[in-house]
Amino acid sequence: MLDPTLALSAAARPPPGPAIQRRRLLVCGGGGRLGAAVLEQMLAEHRFDRVGVLALPPFGSTVKRLQPVAPESAALLAFGADAAVIVFDSERHANGREARFVHPQPAGLLPLAQQLLAAGVQRLVVAVPHQAAGLPGALRAGLANLDEAAVAALGWQQLVFMRMAQTGSAQARGSWPQRLALALLSQLHMMMPARDQPLRAVQVARFVAALALALPAAPGGTRVLGPEGLWDWSRPEGGDAWLQAWLHGRALPGVATPRLRL
Repeated sequence: MLDPTLALSAAARPPPGPAIQRRRLLVCGGGGRLGAAVLEQMLAEHRFDRVGVLALPPFGSTVKRLQPVAPESAALLAFGADAAVIVFDSERHANGREARFVHPQPAGLLPLAQQLLAAGVQRLVVAVPHQAAGLPGALRAGLANLDEAAVAALGWQQLVFMRMAQTGSAQARGSWPQRLALALLSQLHMMMPARDQPLRAVQVARFVAALALALPAAPGGTRVLGPEGLWDWSRPEGGDAWLQAWLHGRALPGVATPRLRL
C-alpha cells in the first residue's frame, strides 16, 4: 500500500518550472514490497506528469498523478507512457487492494515487453531479483537467457536489466525438505561480500527513479546492471556521479571495497 505521508507530501510539493520536460511512466508490478516502493518514489518525482500502474479494474485511487492502467493494448496506448519499469517481485497480501495490481512473471517478460513497445514505450527498465549464488558472474553483466535476448532485440531506445541481490526467504515454498534447505542457505547470506548483500527496497526504488530520469540524456542501447553496481551507487561516493559515469561509459568513481561480513 502507498505510504499516505509520502503520497501527500509528494502531491503538496510545488510543481517544477516550465523548463522541465513532463513525462509519463508506467510501473508494471506495483503490488509487492519493491514495486510499491518504486511506485512511491516515482510519485515523489514531479518531473513525471503522470505515473501509471498496471492494475485490474476496478482500481480506485485518490493519489494525485497516479493513474491505474488496465493490462490491455488499448489502455496502454491511451495512457501514452514513454518509459516503463517492470518489477518482478513477490506478492503481498496486506489487503484486498493488493490483488488488483498486475504481478508480472519472468515467463511473461517477452510478451509484456512487446505489448509495451507497441503502445509507444521507448525506454524500459526491468528489475530482476536473483540469488547471489544462482547466477554466474559472467551473466551479471550480460543477458541471462533467450527471453532477455529477445527483448533486447525488439529495438528500444533504452533498455536496462537490473539484477538485484535477494535472500532466499522470498522463495521459501515447496516441500518441507526444500524449505529446510532454503532456510539453512539463508543463514549463510551474512558471509557474502557486502556488495552482494540485498539493499533495502527504498534504496533500490531511489535508484530506479534516478535511472528513469537520467535515461533520456544518455546514449541509447542495452545495459545490464549487476548487484555490485547497485551497491556502488548506494555508497556516499557513488550517487549521481556514479550513475552518469555508468550510463555514459566513463570511468566509474572509486568506491571503497567493503570488508567481508562474517
